[in-house]
Amino acid sequence: MAKQSGIIPLKGTIGNITFYKSGDGYMAREKGGVDAKRIASDPAFQRTRENGAEFGRAGRGSKLLRVAFRQLVQNASDRLMTSRLTRTMMEVIKADAVNGRGLRNVIDGEAELVTGFEFNNNGKLSTTLYAPFTGSINRVTGELSVNIPSFVPANMVQAPAGTTHFKIVSAGAEIDFENKTYVSQQQVTAALPWDNTATAVIDLLSTVTANSTHPLFLVLGIEFLQEVNGNMYPLKNGAFNALSVVKVSGV
Repeated sequence: MAKQSGIIPLKGTIGNITFYKSGDGYMAREKGGVDAKRIASDPAFQRTRENGAEFGRAGRGSKLLRVAFRQLVQNASDRLMTSRLTRTMMEVIKADAVNGRGLRNVIDGEAELVTGFEFNNNGKLSTTLYAPFTGSINRVTGELSVNIPSFVPANMVQAPAGTTHFKIVSAGAEIDFENKTYVSQQQVTAALPWDNTATAVIDLLSTVTANSTHPLFLVLGIEFLQEVNGNMYPLKNGAFNALSVVKVSGV
C-alpha cells in the first residue's frame, strides 16, 4: 500500500487502484487477491484457513474482554487498542498445547499472557501510578480485589497538566469465551485531590461467580479530573487515563 499525497484526497476505485482513508491517513493499494471460494476449498490454502480460524477466535475473544470492561475501557483507550489486544489474544491462542493448528483457542491457551496489557498507550498505568498495590484473585469466593496502601498523590501519581483530582478504578470479570458470556463488576473511588495530603488505604473489591471454571481478569486504572467552579470534568476527555490488566487466573 502507499500513502496518498496531493491537495485532494481520493476515495474509491480507479482501474486497479483503490483509494481509502485509514487511521494513518489517506492510502492507496492495488486491487487483487485470490478468489474467496478457492481459499475456502483448495488444499493449497489449508494453512490460510487454519490461520483465519484462529485469528477469528482471537478477535472474538478480544471483543468479549473489551465488552466485559466497557465502562472503564471507553474512558481509557487509544485508537490502536483493539488491534493490540487482538494480537495479544493470538499469543494466548498460540500457547494452546492441547489442540491442533486451526483448532487452538483462548480457553486452552495461556490467558495469563494478557497480564500487563495496557488499554491506553498514551497513558500507561505502569508510568502513571507509582504507589505500590496488590491485586488478588480468590476463585473459591469469586472475589477479585486491589489493595493500595496510603500514599501521597503528588509524589506517587504522574498526573497530566491541569489535573486537580483523580479516581482509582478497578473491575473484575469472569469470562466464558466458549459461550460468549461474562460476569463483571467494577469499583470506583470518590474523586481524590491531587496534592500532598496522604490518601486513606484504598480497597476495591469486585465479585463474580464463586468457584468459577472460567478465566478471571482483574484490571486497575486511574482517571484524571479537573475541578471547575465546583464541578468535576474528565481531563482532556480522558486522553491520559490509564487502565491495565494487573492479574489473570486462567483455567
